[in-house]
Amino acid sequence: MAKGYNVLFVTSEVLPYSKTGGLADVSNSLPQALNSLSNEVRIITPKYGQLDERRLQIHEIKRLKDINLEMAGKKYKYSIKSSFIHGKNTKAQIYLLENQDFFKNKGIYQNIKTKKDFPNNDERYMFFCKAVLEVLEILQWKPDIIHCNDWQTGLIPFFIKTMYKNNPHISDIKTVFTIHNLAYQGNFPKTTFKKTELPDELFNDNTVKFHDKFSFLKAGIKFADKVTTVSQKYAEEIRTNKEYSCGMEDVLNDRRKDLVGILNGIDNTVWNPSFDKVIDYRYTYQEIPLKYENKRELLEKHKLVYNENIPLIGIISRLVDQKGFDLILDAFDDIMKEKLQMIILGTGDEKYQKFLMKMKKKYNDKLIIHLGFDEDLAHKIEAGSDMYLMPSKFEPCGLNQMYSLKYGTVPIVRNTGGLSDTVTNYKDPKKGNGFLFDKYDSKEMVKTIRTALEVYQDKKTWYNIMKNGMALDFSWNISAKKYMELFKQICNKK
Repeated sequence: MAKGYNVLFVTSEVLPYSKTGGLADVSNSLPQALNSLSNEVRIITPKYGQLDERRLQIHEIKRLKDINLEMAGKKYKYSIKSSFIHGKNTKAQIYLLENQDFFKNKGIYQNIKTKKDFPNNDERYMFFCKAVLEVLEILQWKPDIIHCNDWQTGLIPFFIKTMYKNNPHISDIKTVFTIHNLAYQGNFPKTTFKKTELPDELFNDNTVKFHDKFSFLKAGIKFADKVTTVSQKYAEEIRTNKEYSCGMEDVLNDRRKDLVGILNGIDNTVWNPSFDKVIDYRYTYQEIPLKYENKRELLEKHKLVYNENIPLIGIISRLVDQKGFDLILDAFDDIMKEKLQMIILGTGDEKYQKFLMKMKKKYNDKLIIHLGFDEDLAHKIEAGSDMYLMPSKFEPCGLNQMYSLKYGTVPIVRNTGGLSDTVTNYKDPKKGNGFLFDKYDSKEMVKTIRTALEVYQDKKTWYNIMKNGMALDFSWNISAKKYMELFKQICNKK
């Protein structure tokens, strides 16, 4: 195999060191998948608060201790520590950036106690971007490509092409910028731009100015060599549809030749019913009866009666509007009139949490509600449910519908973003693996749930739908190959 590329993967969160959402999973799995294709990918991320350095095997690097950095006229110090992420047959080196001024608290973007964003998030991530570039001089390892993720890293492509454009060690490094969710943009007042100490004329509508704000996201989109997002459909939606573009459609259209959708993968060593350590009965699509044993265990544990003719619908989600909870709230009584059982695991907006606790009392013979997050229960829900409901308003990629397909749990989803790219309408006998509705509307959703309940009673058709889903390959290997193609395109331009 040809020699791959040196890639520095820059991210604000990565499992097992920090996590608020899917970015942490991607940052753990994608670098490992790329390394298995003979690249050398190293990850760099802030080290938030105190971590158990012994348990996580984090080591000091003497020559990367107490490095000086000047920003906005002030002097700072930071250190880089090192560790490794291990998969089944792969690993990736990770650098953790330690700094007492910006990252001494445990919170990632918010103060853990007040649940409010840190007021200095602009300085925190500007410092992080600058430190990443500065440390390259001392690292004695030069990346061909820096792969940046979301607004927190958006200043890196911008700095390379402005602040570091005459630096021989940095100026020729290529950049890829991945948008995981366009709704989060890192927009700050113009005074933040002053802190970069770059000339004022660089703050304009053609560069990083967005509605009079300094947008870290726009900086990444405008200045990276390639821009990617996490599904093909989402790449199209954010460019052509104002409902999804969050005001960025013109910026993205300017870059449409360089904008690519690459679907995220899932970690097959963690999410796989044939060797999932968490579930009671492991199974393949030739052993569907064992799936029903998982359903029986799940229901009995939560004191509900098991009946093979009554489908169980699972939901594992953040309880927020984006995930379609306004539709679920609106249609809840209508859904509960049907012959079904439901289990919901999640945490989020207070109004949804209160509503679900009220519903739990009202429908305690057919509804299970678990507020909070429980990784083991998530696995048991995927294995034990017959259907999985995900009516998202928008969905850059979505992972749970992929987990569901893998577990033979048939998705009922809205036709948007990554859901469109992974779920195919059940009417297609060769590929049909789920149920989709187009309009963001609770009546449409209920109609689609009713269709699924009807089809469920036809066991032969239902098994076929399950089998089509379970046969799909969503492994990171496929995504990694697409990123390799992209790296090749950029690096051959030299």
